[in-house]
Amino acid sequence: MRNHTVVTEFILLGIPETEGLEPVLVFLFSWLYACTLLGNVLILTAVISSPHLHTPMYFFLGNLSTFDLGFSSTTAPKMLSYLSGQSQGISFQGCAVQLFFYHFLGCTECFLYTVMALDRSVAICYPLRYMAIMNHRVCCILATGTWMGGCVHATVLTSLTFQLSYCGSNKVGYYFCDIPAILPLACGDTSLAQRVGFTNVGLLSLICFSLILLSYTRIGIAISKICSAEGRQRAFSTCSAHITAVLCAYGPVIIIYLQPSPSALLGAIIQILNNLVTPMLNPLIYSLRNKDVKSALRNVFPKRGFTLENK
Repeated sequence: MRNHTVVTEFILLGIPETEGLEPVLVFLFSWLYACTLLGNVLILTAVISSPHLHTPMYFFLGNLSTFDLGFSSTTAPKMLSYLSGQSQGISFQGCAVQLFFYHFLGCTECFLYTVMALDRSVAICYPLRYMAIMNHRVCCILATGTWMGGCVHATVLTSLTFQLSYCGSNKVGYYFCDIPAILPLACGDTSLAQRVGFTNVGLLSLICFSLILLSYTRIGIAISKICSAEGRQRAFSTCSAHITAVLCAYGPVIIIYLQPSPSALLGAIIQILNNLVTPMLNPLIYSLRNKDVKSALRNVFPKRGFTLENK
């Protein structure tokens, strides 16, 4: 029998291979985080305050903005804190909470993108029955299901990870508490947590992405049956923002999984893209060419010179 000290605090070692770049990273990540908060608050304000945006598409967009606010705030504040010279320590309970919300909101994102693809599919394939099919009750059930599904997913992964004993090193070789960085520090058998984590995360992502592809296959077939070029362009324009958002969310993940042996730095960059860059881009993607959102924002800030060009 060996004596072990039970871990009560973890030390986050930060982004790999970035020693000496802390001032630059603080400036860059602070700017990205501030833009993320501002953009998503504006979108959420526009959706809530404008009656003509109280439709299924914008209801789910409001949910996405809420998610983006929470997802970026799961890792960014602590990362900015230790990059600016504060303590790199995080309590055992704080680490568990961070891991839970990271996977809770990450899984919710996958479900929400899938539901938004379903919404666009119904809008294009059944335009006359769209509001009857996607009524308020159905939208609330779908939204609640995404959040509850994410909660169940995160609860399982967090329970399996933190029911293990941690009695050795407390140095986490990453910039936040994630399963691949935490499990190597456990004293017990981690095989179950690793198998369930890999299967759960991979399977859910694959199912969601497959359903999104299926929805857009149906949309493509429906658009091809529209006779006029103007009608096809109008139908496609209603889906272009969501397609762009899905590519921004899934693209980096697909790239890293296609690498035979991805480096730790590449993995961190991909995580930062998902944690900060994608939530920052979503408000731009959904508002730059959207006249309804622009009009709503002008109405929210009529006396502050908030002007956006109509295209």
